Amino acid sequence: LAAILSADVEGYSRLMDDNEEATVRTLTSYRTAIADLTQQFRGRIVDTPGDNILADFTSVVDAVNCAVEIQRDLAERNAELPDNRKMQFRIGVNLGDVIEEEGRIYGDGVNIAARVESLAEAGGICISGRAHDQVENKLGLEYENLGKHQVKNIARPIQVYRVLSYPGAAAHRFVQAKEILGRRWRKIAISAAVVVVIVGVLGIWQFYMRRPSVESASVEKMPFPLPDKPSIAVLAFDNLSGDPKQDYMGDGIAEDIITQLSQIYNLFVIAHNSSFSYKGKKAKVRQVAEELGVRYVLEGSVQKSGDRVRITAQLIDAIAGKHLWAHRYDREVKDFFAIQDEITHAVVEELAVKLVEGEIERIDWSPTQNLEAWTYFRKALEQFRRFSPEGNFQARKLSKKTIELDPDFSGGYLMLSWTYVSQVRMGFSKSPREDLKQAEELVNKCLVLNDSDPMAPNILGYIYLLDRQHDKAIQQGQSAIALVPSIADSHAFLAEFLMYAGRSEEAIGEMTKAMRLAPFYPNWYLRGLGRAYYLAGRFEEAIAAYKEYQKRRPDNATLIWMAVIYSAWGREEQARAEAEEVLRIVPTYSLENFRKALPYKDPAIVDRILTFARKAGIPETPPLPLPDKPSIAVLPFTNISDDPKQEYFSDGITEEIITALSKTPKLFVIARNATFTY
Repeated sequence: LAAILSADVEGYSRLMDDNEEATVRTLTSYRTAIADLTQQFRGRIVDTPGDNILADFTSVVDAVNCAVEIQRDLAERNAELPDNRKMQFRIGVNLGDVIEEEGRIYGDGVNIAARVESLAEAGGICISGRAHDQVENKLGLEYENLGKHQVKNIARPIQVYRVLSYPGAAAHRFVQAKEILGRRWRKIAISAAVVVVIVGVLGIWQFYMRRPSVESASVEKMPFPLPDKPSIAVLAFDNLSGDPKQDYMGDGIAEDIITQLSQIYNLFVIAHNSSFSYKGKKAKVRQVAEELGVRYVLEGSVQKSGDRVRITAQLIDAIAGKHLWAHRYDREVKDFFAIQDEITHAVVEELAVKLVEGEIERIDWSPTQNLEAWTYFRKALEQFRRFSPEGNFQARKLSKKTIELDPDFSGGYLMLSWTYVSQVRMGFSKSPREDLKQAEELVNKCLVLNDSDPMAPNILGYIYLLDRQHDKAIQQGQSAIALVPSIADSHAFLAEFLMYAGRSEEAIGEMTKAMRLAPFYPNWYLRGLGRAYYLAGRFEEAIAAYKEYQKRRPDNATLIWMAVIYSAWGREEQARAEAEEVLRIVPTYSLENFRKALPYKDPAIVDRILTFARKAGIPETPPLPLPDKPSIAVLPFTNISDDPKQEYFSDGITEEIITALSKTPKLFVIARNATFTY
């Protein structure tokens, strides 16, 4: 049983990026100070990996006293540094069992100390419930109860307390003031009451009436022209629960609001994969608006505790630099979906958007009221977006659980259908025809439950594409956009359907729309755009698109297409270089492999693509693998006599040698009918 102190540097990566040499120098100095203090309080440093420090003590009192003294000492040292170079540690203290081996310590006691440390603020200290029980009345410190937290790799939730009063801590002033209040309580109590009233009034004025201004965004700095209708980006809502596993709630509520707003024709809504790129970053509203090319930004937070949920949301006019609307919801969990609808309606009302017939019903309807089913759906979606066989497998399991929890929730069937389409598209399906049939049945179940789901037509379109029914695929893609015009992926899917049907210029137009709706678009948009440019004969733009794709995510498919484009462009040397790189990475690659990934409507397009690939140097069939034993081919001996009739003699001796060698089990001998072709 030991008291464990775990500490690490807040923002260490940022400090290293800014000035590696200065950061290492400061860290070395601070580590020395921490080691000296640890020794003074009868502890010992047991490990210092990276920017972390791990120490153990025989007494919890010593461990907490040491933590307080460390933060006081480092606060004084930081006062001498510029703001961007201050190095602040987070400290966690726990009392628990440890295993000692070769001078190091392991076990849950150490793990919990590390988890408690992660909950501390920069320059702060958090302690576990067990540690708090030992020091509560012994050190003259004050503590804030942070409640129980479910942390990674620990089965049971752990109780956590924040240490409030110690020299250098902001809360230390609070404790000093509290002592003064104790001596002059009557007079101060009256004054405090007046202050509370004033602060309360000012707070109401500030939050609800005046609303703090924000730095205005510049239209001139936007990389895209501002749309001619209200434009908005919805950021991922911050997770305030303290449990990273609950991130799905903040992401989910934001993405659902994006989907609801996207169904309104006269709104321009940025895709989630672009607005979510700011998640976890301290980006200013001005920066978000300028980089995404929008006027309005919606941001918020969510916190679930027991059977209650607290959600905040605020809508900001980034160009005017002011808050338009803000609200806090503190409701029961069962009202979660109703809050989503209320936020959506508030946004629509503030932006003065007039809803056409049918739009109000679409944004009012939630596909499920079962929060647990919705949770599994969100987790399935998260796994699916890994775009890997393992992610696809996990998404399928979670989708089936979604359906089990709420058989009437269309999202479960939609997600499950995607997993079957995905494994065919990614090439790891054992039975593509059966998988596509299963996918179609599932998406039709989804449509029975919710015929206005915007993604269902896209899935059907992909099923038809893979089944070479190109006209039906295009019809489904157009239906998806007619249903919900502001979903970027719908435009990107339609672009692919058009491209494979040979309608390249239309495909370029749709993919360009998708990229405007998703300024930080996913990589596969570039791949589709590159193929569309190739079909349109715009080879320079096609190569530029594929080079950008290769920069983001290098893969073999990019190289083979660059070989084709260079070959079609007449740049044979560059085409051969790309083909050689393909074969270096995958020596068995051939036109047989490539042909399977070309679901074009016109066979002539496929033939041209294969011709250019062949011209670049891609072989027709995979080369035969080298046998795992000595291998030999015996060519026909040459008849050097002047009499052609004597060829039987040279052929005969060759065949006799082949026969003799073939009797040796440890040799791999090519048959005569193959070698005699030479």
